[in-house]
Amino acid sequence: MVKNFANGFVFLALLLISACQTKLSSQPVRAEQRHGPIAAQPDPRSPLKLPLVKPRIVIKKGQRQLLLFSDKKLLRTYRIGLGSSPVGDKVREGDRRTPEGDFYIFTKNDKSAYYLSLGVSYPNAAHAERGLRDGLITKGQYDAIMHALKAKKRPPQDTALGGDIYIHGNGAQSDWTWGCAALENDDIRELFAAVSVGTPVTIEP
Repeated sequence: MVKNFANGFVFLALLLISACQTKLSSQPVRAEQRHGPIAAQPDPRSPLKLPLVKPRIVIKKGQRQLLLFSDKKLLRTYRIGLGSSPVGDKVREGDRRTPEGDFYIFTKNDKSAYYLSLGVSYPNAAHAERGLRDGLITKGQYDAIMHALKAKKRPPQDTALGGDIYIHGNGAQSDWTWGCAALENDDIRELFAAVSVGTPVTIEP
């Protein structure tokens, strides 16, 4: 009786194995089985072709966008965060506004506390003229600002108009800076490599 039971168990096991093999052979072959593992999707942005031709930066504060141009061709649109008081032009130290107007990149800092940074030449001539008129700066400070702008150098950063305005990294998801324009680190890394000292920067409301 034991022998008959064992034979029956073996017969049943063989039937189950046969059924499993039939089911597996009827399954469609997956793509990775036919062609190997599926490759990761490439980054949709192709690398920038450097050097750019007459690069320039346009910041649109209302849209929270930084646009990178090569000559007249738009190459990139990056999301940005602004100063924590984002509406209106910068007037004085500590107002946490991102300035508006025409500027240039006066320095590139690869050791920035905010990953990478590009110095923006604030205050410009319009800010200096308004500051002199409103009594925020002296005639000597005004002259020093204008002299630096004429030479395309770093304007004085320690007057009542404020300074230290940069395009930098560490995140673009909110308006958290003291007046700078902040990008995601991957974006500032690409921008940092694409532009040079002297690149024009226009900041619009």
